[in-house]
Amino acid sequence: MADELELLRRANPVPVDGPHFGDGPLDHHAERQLNRLMGQRTSRRPRLAWGLAATAVVAAIVSALLFTGQTTAPALAAPRPLVVRADSTSVPLKTLAERAQAVDGVPGLRRGTHVQSWSLGMSDDKPPITLPEERVVRWNADGSHSELVVATDPRHPGRPVLSGDGELVDDGQVLSRQTYPPSWSDAPPQSPPPSEPARLRAYLREATYTRTELNTGELLDAVEVLLDHWTLGDRQSAALARVLADAEGLRPVGQVTDRLGRRGQAYVYDRSGTRTMLIMDPATGAVLGLETTFTRAESEYGVKAGDVMSYSAWMR
Repeated sequence: MADELELLRRANPVPVDGPHFGDGPLDHHAERQLNRLMGQRTSRRPRLAWGLAATAVVAAIVSALLFTGQTTAPALAAPRPLVVRADSTSVPLKTLAERAQAVDGVPGLRRGTHVQSWSLGMSDDKPPITLPEERVVRWNADGSHSELVVATDPRHPGRPVLSGDGELVDDGQVLSRQTYPPSWSDAPPQSPPPSEPARLRAYLREATYTRTELNTGELLDAVEVLLDHWTLGDRQSAALARVLADAEGLRPVGQVTDRLGRRGQAYVYDRSGTRTMLIMDPATGAVLGLETTFTRAESEYGVKAGDVMSYSAWMR
């Protein structure tokens, strides 16, 4: 319950020290935070609710394949965890941060994001299923923006995939296309992130409604919030690399190839029951992706140690 309350506080569009718009609609950030709350798998109650939906989805897919005669296998399998290359050298985060400082600063910061994600749905009596989506957010000069969400899995081009509503859809099917009016918020993460490490650290605290210093797990969550709003320029990526280099417990493990075919340096952080892998560009220090895997089995939901809970790959 404590975790749920903290998520609700972070999703609150009217924080204690912010302007009060109690009768207004949620802004885009608050909607995203509430959606994340609904999808949290750390508590049994929301996970069970999703599990019941996932059970119905699997049954519906089986029926659809039987009665429609469809023979193309849907892309349902959960992605395997990224594997560190055995012959690779681990690069300390401080070294990577120094490399990032030397980059010439091009391209620059851009508002909006382009991200491919995989999220795991679990059930009491059916195998886990994975929902792959690609999301593109673009901002206009007047402060309005659009969000396009597509069901696709680049690991299996052309295969049907599951949508967020649990329906089997064609690869590339548009799940949602929304436009938003100009935003009234100028607070993080809506405001531009700074390019100085100390200011960026404070920005990340404010973006996640945290008044105390972020621990490493909270910092990685804040990185996800940041990259879901902004495509960082080289200067901001360098500042973020420096902030991450100062985090405790984030250790280098070597080189990986991510799910978009990009080479990156991997750093892992262990939490209770999960491990998060941070993948960064070895030349620029830009964050390429975040992968969270289970480190212990959840037998009641068919989850084994090493299964991927979620993965996000950000693109410039």
